[in-house]
Amino acid sequence: MFLTFRRSIPMIIAIVAITAPCPAKEAPRPNVLIIYTDDQGSVDLNCYGAKDLITPNLDKLAARGVRFTQMYAPSAICSASRAGLNTGRIPPRAGVPGNVSSTRGVPGMPTEEVTIAEMLKAAGYTTGHVGKWHLGYTPETMPNGQGFDYSFGHMGGCIDNYSHFFYWQGPNRHDLWRNGEEIWEDGRFFPDLMAEECIEFIEKNKSQPFFLYWAINVPHYPLQGTEKWRKAYRDMPAPRNMYAAFVSTMDERIGWVLDKLDELELSDQTLVIFQSDHGHSTEDRTFGGGGSAGPYRGAKGCLFEGGLRIPSIVSLPGVIPQGEVRGQLAVGCDWMPTIGQFCRVSLPKRKLDGKSLHGVILSPEAPSPHEQFYWQLGRGGGAQWVVRQGDWKLLGNPRDNSGPRVGGKPANLGPDDKLFLVNLAEDIGETTNLAKEQPEVLRRLKKIRDQYAQEIDG
Repeated sequence: MFLTFRRSIPMIIAIVAITAPCPAKEAPRPNVLIIYTDDQGSVDLNCYGAKDLITPNLDKLAARGVRFTQMYAPSAICSASRAGLNTGRIPPRAGVPGNVSSTRGVPGMPTEEVTIAEMLKAAGYTTGHVGKWHLGYTPETMPNGQGFDYSFGHMGGCIDNYSHFFYWQGPNRHDLWRNGEEIWEDGRFFPDLMAEECIEFIEKNKSQPFFLYWAINVPHYPLQGTEKWRKAYRDMPAPRNMYAAFVSTMDERIGWVLDKLDELELSDQTLVIFQSDHGHSTEDRTFGGGGSAGPYRGAKGCLFEGGLRIPSIVSLPGVIPQGEVRGQLAVGCDWMPTIGQFCRVSLPKRKLDGKSLHGVILSPEAPSPHEQFYWQLGRGGGAQWVVRQGDWKLLGNPRDNSGPRVGGKPANLGPDDKLFLVNLAEDIGETTNLAKEQPEVLRRLKKIRDQYAQEIDG
């Protein structure tokens, strides 16, 4: 009996080995594609309510992902917003409180800052940058010095899309680079070049995890939409027609890259994050406007809602819900920890202001990860700043760059508006300053601001 039982043991073990469930194989880490547009207005996509724009590719992305209605840029100016996105830290903490110089030899974001590219590269990702940089113009502060294996694009704030020269601050200078080496592509349309570079990077790295940061310089001035789209909007009043043509030109090229993901069967393996760097421009160089903030006050360069509240979409079919909308407060600084969680990689061991949106993205019931947030544009006593807590928003040293817009201009700012308090649930247009009527709220939010200022400025 005993001998018979011993002979049966191997068979029993074999049966158990066959019938016992195998440990679940961990899903491969997703690729990451960030599409960061430039000076795109708060509501300037069809899926955000624009009735006069043609944006089928980004609308399709929203239909197969999650669209945010209360996503805020890290800042209302180009360099600072990019610093906040790439580091997960509010821009002044990341050493970029405003715009970085577009002049060669001038450094930008400090090299001790840890970027998304450095985080993912340490986890085995191949990293690429295509498009605008605007975070430094020295070898150490250009993309290859900040974690990117590959880089193609311009280092300054903007370029002419055909000559690739920077014309906005003399002397005129050429600005097109590949991996730190100046290259020339005379006469070739830069949005086409960017799309080609993205497609080539994706094809080359399709068999391994990749991170591609596509910082599109559109619809930033100069407004240079293609003939196809200029004709499509020829009956629209200026400057909206020029802006619209450039937005649709951009949407079309984004579609080329997203189609490549589909063609290579990578869409279900790629976390796609789309958003604008801040609100639309009302500068003379963009003919005083063209973009739209919809119901919001403000535009690029100011911290009213129209300067900070931006279109934003995230997609990862099979993981992220499709065709859903999130109204929770979120900030562009949140993408670093969010990517870290989706990709299962370790975050930098430093203070991050961003928090993971993983729960919010997966569930409409999840609360915002932020009880409060702080923005600061510039340094010193005259810097613009904002504290947001719940529906309350306190602006310090506010500016209003709204310019012409539907419904006319908001009320002008006066000497009593140096501290401007609003309740967004009751006044989304930020028309009425409640600082005098709500002294307790004013004191509470001012205390939060003082704490941030002490952290940043010491």
